[in-house]
Amino acid sequence: MDSVLYYIARVLVALLQSLPLTLVARIGRAGGSLAYWCDARHRRVAIQNLTAAFGTEKNADEIRALAAENFRRLGENYASAVKTAAMNGPEIKQHMDVVDVEKSFFGPEVGPARSSRVFAIGHFGNFELFAHGVHVVPGYRGATTYRALRSPALNRLLLDLRRKSGCLFFERRTEGAALREAARAEHLMIGLLADQHAGDRGLRLPFFGRDCATSKAPAIFALRFELPLHTAICYRVRLGHWRIEIGDRIPTHENGQPRSVEAIMLDVNRAFEVAVRRDPANWFWVHRRWKPAKASPPAKPAVTEPNSTSLDPDGERI
Repeated sequence: MDSVLYYIARVLVALLQSLPLTLVARIGRAGGSLAYWCDARHRRVAIQNLTAAFGTEKNADEIRALAAENFRRLGENYASAVKTAAMNGPEIKQHMDVVDVEKSFFGPEVGPARSSRVFAIGHFGNFELFAHGVHVVPGYRGATTYRALRSPALNRLLLDLRRKSGCLFFERRTEGAALREAARAEHLMIGLLADQHAGDRGLRLPFFGRDCATSKAPAIFALRFELPLHTAICYRVRLGHWRIEIGDRIPTHENGQPRSVEAIMLDVNRAFEVAVRRDPANWFWVHRRWKPAKASPPAKPAVTEPNSTSLDPDGERI
């Protein structure tokens, strides 16, 4: 069955990649509309999340309209990501702009000119385009983490699509050490997703006024390797066109001392809130971002893990 799914997926991928990007985007939007009516569970999650975030600002009809557009955007983004995976640098540049690059790569405040950079990213727009950001800054290579799919065949297909961009991909539960070595050896633009539920060992921080488990990875990585930290948001400009905007540098030190991981990631959450409010349909509302914290188990003796290789959002140890 795994092999059958793999070959079916390969055929669908080949079909989408043979079509113009704008047509692929329209097909994706149609698929998103269908999913909105067929997928009651995720529709309910999206409406609940949107109501909790904007319930005092928008009425029920506006919330439902936002949820429906969010499903269309998700379909557009997923289908477009399949197509853009097969496009080269010049082709990508016709559909993607990266602005405010100087905030991260130029000027005395950004640190060593040739050091790696860390970007806290999220599921905004066609977020797979972050892997193609290397076309904007010569001499740098993209790097990010992923969580392997349960199906080995489909996971292989996904990696095949992603690696065509030239970006380095590291399995976040098992390949943390490899990412650390790459950060030391190469000039990387390291994108770390930080907008999903981070499990019981994530930081409990507010997002849209509600407590949620927040990933520590961007802050820990930036502190450990003394690298500049920024957010990067992918906005949909129009059908088949996106813009990635680099945010202001998030301070990792204050008065010569490291800031707390909590303070750094609170700044990241605030930047993400601004991005969500700017275009609410552009974010991933179908994810249960605000899961309640579980009761704490009895304390266990501390265990030192000097060689830990995990980048899992359930507890980043870098």
